[in-house]
Amino acid sequence: MANSPQARKRAQQSEKRRIQNASTRATTRTYVKRVHAAIESGDVEAAQAAYAAAVPILDRAADKGGILHKNKASRYKSRLNAQIKAMSA
Repeated sequence: MANSPQARKRAQQSEKRRIQNASTRATTRTYVKRVHAAIESGDVEAAQAAYAAAVPILDRAADKGGILHKNKASRYKSRLNAQIKAMSA
């Protein structure tokens, strides 16, 4: 247990950040799952709409730092976009 005031404050800050990061990570996963579900259903319009909604969420998670690496976010976007383009072709 944290004994000094500084250590107590750092523990509180860490817990607050952990909860916020978990929430953002869950939101990111939800939006990616929505795109996957739209792709599975075969609806190109819905997939494009879900992708357009997911891109800013992924970018925000990548900008935050500890939530999603920028290259991983880019990889997600690239692969999802490729799957959507393959549907319409």
